[in-house]
Parts: sequence; C-alpha cells; structure tokens
Amino acid sequence: MRDNSVVTSYTRFIAFGDSITEGLCDDRIDGQYIGWADRVAQVLATQSEDFTYFNAAVRGKRLEQVIADQIPLGMPYIEGANTLVSFHAGANNILRPGYDPSVILPMYQSAARALAATGAQLMLFTVQEVAEPRTRTQHLWNARFSGFNAMVRSTARELGALLLDGNAYEVFFDRRLIASDRLHLNDQGHRRVAAAVLANLGLPHDADWAEPMPPASRVRAASRVASTMVWIWQFLLPWMLRRLTGKSSGDGRVAKHTAPIALSNKR
Repeated sequence: MRDNSVVTSYTRFIAFGDSITEGLCDDRIDGQYIGWADRVAQVLATQSEDFTYFNAAVRGKRLEQVIADQIPLGMPYIEGANTLVSFHAGANNILRPGYDPSVILPMYQSAARALAATGAQLMLFTVQEVAEPRTRTQHLWNARFSGFNAMVRSTARELGALLLDGNAYEVFFDRRLIASDRLHLNDQGHRRVAAAVLANLGLPHDADWAEPMPPASRVRAASRVASTMVWIWQFLLPWMLRRLTGKSSGDGRVAKHTAPIALSNKR
C-alpha cells in the first residue's frame, strides 16, 4: 500500500464487483447493506463539492458477468483522472469446481487494462488467503487464490493501480472480521477495509485499521460444534443447492445504483 503525501480529490467513485463490494454482512440502512465502498464514498464526498458515487456490484456475480453487465454500465460515467474505479471480481469463479485459471486470469487482466486505459485511477484487491492452512479445503483455497493474487499484484504494478493486499497485514487474517457465513466481512471487517482504502488514498480514516484485535476468548468445543452445525444448515447446504441447480444468490437482484448519485459532502 502506498503512502500518499498529497491527497487526490476525486469527483466520482465507481465500484464494480460482487458481494464484497455490494457490502454483504455489514450493517444495514433502510434494509440495504452499507459495505466498505459506501464507507469510502462517504469520506470522498467530504473532499469534493460535486462528488458522485456509483456502486454497480451485485452478490454472486462471476467475473464474466461483472465484465458483461457492470463495466459497460459504468464506462460512460468515467471522467478520466477525476474518477476512482474499484474492480474486485473473480472469487466466485475460483470457488466453483470448473475453475480454469488459463481463462479467468487473462480475462481479469484484460478488463483491468480496459479500465486503466480510461485514465481513471484504478483500484484492485487480492483475496484473503488462510494464514495457517490445516484442512484439505484450506489448502485448496490457498492453492487457487495464491495464483490469482499473484496475477492481481502483477497487474496492479503494470497499470499503476492502487492495491489493497489484505494478505500483507496480519489483522486481516483474524477470523473475527468475518461474518457468521464464514465467507464475507462483518461490520468490523468492512470498517477496517474501508479505512485501509482511505489510508491508501491519503484521506481521513480510522487510525486503528491495521492494529491487532484484542486476544480472543476461549471457545468451548461444544460451542464450536454447534456453531458449525448452524453454519452447515444456514449457509453451506443452501450454497451447495444453488451450485447443483445452477442458481446464484444474485439472481434477480439489481445493483444499488444504475447511475451515479450525489452524496452529501458534509461530515
């Protein structure tokens, strides 16, 4: 993450992606998740009188869907260097059994290059890996995402993009920043990611974002088992059913915005 000595003021923030950028499992306002991108947009709005925000992200969307459905929607609103564009997609492809890196990685790079070619300030993200993998599933997770993350880092260097690499900060390995579905960020996770992004932009942010969380309380074995059973029933089985039936959690859902919206620039 870079250390900016000069704050860049953006008049527009456009966010492309899936559930993480939509804000799943953060707090809600009027029934809608807030999310790290909304938190960043609220601070950006304090820096510019005519700031607008466009979040096209929808949960469950695969990389090719983000490219086909979201990017064409947002491209006409990119205004060169005055626009900050975040692109966070691909994880939903990697989580599927038929994942093919020879297809997905070049597809991601091509989309990132097209966004960078607009002159906007591009922002990319790695996916969090498991710090100390123990199970077969955890090793498979790291095997798949480590290659993807290496590509994201090299693409960011190539394009001069801002990069949020959570794997470079110990705090983002803390499972207490993850929601009960064991996949998405909770409110504290979204808060810290937003602060990390704002720090990267040289803008006001929560100073504690990279600080370790307090020592965790010991959890009894019976509680862990009960928690896992609830997780299987509420999250794992529905996810597996969607995979078997070819459905997605994003089916029928629309993005928060279909065009840039104005935000209050008052603190």
